[in-house]
Amino acid sequence: MRRYVALMGASVLMSIASPAIAQDETCAPAPEPVITLGFGSRYTDDSKSRSEIDKESNDAVNAALGPIDDFLRDLTRMANNVTRGDDDQIAQADCVVAQMATWADADAFSDLETITANFSIGSRLAAFALAYRQVAPFAADTKARQSIEDWLGRRTDEQMTFWEEDATSGAKTGNLRAWSTLGINLVGQIRNDPVALRWSAWSATFLQCQALEDGSLPQEMRRGKYALHYQLHAVAPLVVTTLLLEQQGLSIKGVCDNALDRIVAFTLADLETGEASAAYSGETQTLFDGTEELQSFQMAWLEAYLALSPNAELDAYADTFRPLGNSKLGGDQALLWANDGFGAGSDG
Repeated sequence: MRRYVALMGASVLMSIASPAIAQDETCAPAPEPVITLGFGSRYTDDSKSRSEIDKESNDAVNAALGPIDDFLRDLTRMANNVTRGDDDQIAQADCVVAQMATWADADAFSDLETITANFSIGSRLAAFALAYRQVAPFAADTKARQSIEDWLGRRTDEQMTFWEEDATSGAKTGNLRAWSTLGINLVGQIRNDPVALRWSAWSATFLQCQALEDGSLPQEMRRGKYALHYQLHAVAPLVVTTLLLEQQGLSIKGVCDNALDRIVAFTLADLETGEASAAYSGETQTLFDGTEELQSFQMAWLEAYLALSPNAELDAYADTFRPLGNSKLGGDQALLWANDGFGAGSDG
């Protein structure tokens, strides 16, 4: 079944397929897979800094992506239960795999009609891969697992091509590419794909080497009042990808004069006042103008960074935000990274 949804007069299209896998009574059916996405930018057409939000377009994007993110939160919750070793560990692992296979068999996200839709998939690819990576060793259905891995592989190949050939020049150096790089790395490891792994190492290096001497990321500093918001959004996938590459024997730690450490240091320092980002962008930052409050999920990457670069002072700072979790980073970050609990061999 395919249906199309138009929202708020904007060009938002989602085609939805019926679930393909029957679920038993202990596992709810997966939500209807999203096949097609086609929506425009969240921002007004005349916003060169991509910082002036168009309310109708923003609502349309949120409505299109909301069901996907809700599904990912549910998958991540079950995946974390599996990683914790809950009593129903096997049942929950099988449920995650069955639900994901529904989307894989329907070839979810195979029809991305706009450049903005392509931009949006990277972080979701990472979230699906992180949930799958946690449960795959415990799931019995090898056919479903193969379907999922083939599906993730198709989306990964498309994302690598998109970022090489079709993405805009500015976006190629920004946070959206960083999220896609994380997803590509994870799928590369899951599928033992050396091309994806090497591409992710090159891409993560390229992105870190964009940092200025003070650790600011030029593409994000152009984002007006959202400059610090997007610097923070870029840090998360850069940190986690770097940790994964370290575990995979493809270390990029220390590239470009310790760029990642400078990026992190700039971000943490500017969270005190926002003055550095304001100086670059010319606008008071949203975290300091009363429109946005710093949320724990935005700091979830701290656990991975501490695994990569242990630091007692930073560990104490992280305590002010713990417990740290973000569904696009695999959920409970202490569960995944503390004491190397989610090491390179965990993907099954």
